Amino acid sequence: MADSDREKELKAFDDTKLGVKGLVDAGITKIPRIFHHPPDNFKKASDLGYKDYTIPVIDLASIREDLRERERVVERIKEASETWGFFQIVNHGIPVSTLEEMVDGVLRFFEQDSEVKKEFYTRELRPFFYTSNYNLYTTAPTTWKDSFYCNLAPNAPKPEDLPAVCRDILVEYSNEVLKLGTLLFELLSEALGLDPTYLTNIGCTEGLFAFSHYYPACPEPELTMGTAKHSDMDFITVLLQGHIGGLQVFHKDMWIDLPPLTGALVVNIGDFLQLISNDKFKSAQHRVLANPIGPRVSIACFFSTGLNPTSRIYGPIKELLSEDNPAKYREFTVPKFLAHHRTKCLNGTSPLLHFRI
Repeated sequence: MADSDREKELKAFDDTKLGVKGLVDAGITKIPRIFHHPPDNFKKASDLGYKDYTIPVIDLASIREDLRERERVVERIKEASETWGFFQIVNHGIPVSTLEEMVDGVLRFFEQDSEVKKEFYTRELRPFFYTSNYNLYTTAPTTWKDSFYCNLAPNAPKPEDLPAVCRDILVEYSNEVLKLGTLLFELLSEALGLDPTYLTNIGCTEGLFAFSHYYPACPEPELTMGTAKHSDMDFITVLLQGHIGGLQVFHKDMWIDLPPLTGALVVNIGDFLQLISNDKFKSAQHRVLANPIGPRVSIACFFSTGLNPTSRIYGPIKELLSEDNPAKYREFTVPKFLAHHRTKCLNGTSPLLHFRI
């Protein structure tokens, strides 16, 4: 497709302010060319007959009361973070009813009256906004989802900035995730052999923002993607997914399915944590398939100060370095890391490569 034609199609799509859901509501049976993705050359583990590749599920039920159990959990988190970069957690302290209400809140937002929803549609950074494909006008192929963004910490949104249909649950859920984040960074610190408060003390829990995604059913799912292959530019991500699958993790040159599990949250290591752990923990690439059934809903909470930039300098943690394990990365500030990604990595290249020594 000629660039000028693509630009016109992108603008026409953007101007509707109805997103991908608007296309589905209009009854399309063929997806527009702007959504076509080149085929991926890597196989799914399930197609190759690998049944034993499953992302670890870690039970946090007794870690407060039972020291032995906490040590076991830390060991499992260490192994998962080194091997997969992903794990699921159950009995994490957030009530299942809160998780279900958060999923319902996202559905309510995207399925409310279009005229009300359009008022939140923008490409400007606001405390809360709704859009379709935040990188729409870049060279990256367009993906089959609509999203809303919400900045949660350190500057909590004002109630009037949030849509009425999901205001209360957004506030409640974000408070729960902030508490859970403190616990997760304690366990990750211990998994690195550091003091439990180490990662919190260097600012890993200071910033939190959320992207909630709505993936409508797709008439030609084999031609497009729900979310393209990427790794997360943050310390960790805590993801809540609804009951429809599609999330896959790239592991040993294969795509591994990560199906939804009732009451569970998915935790993955981000690029910043891979860098400061000097490659001990892995930030894995992942993607979401488009699906003939839907809508699929997910809420991803990112621990990063990216949207409230600080001048804090990060680099490989000195306590983890030795003569046998020298620093593999240069120091960075979060704004510098994000700027490099924005200008050089939209084709899926890892920004970590730029900071390697």
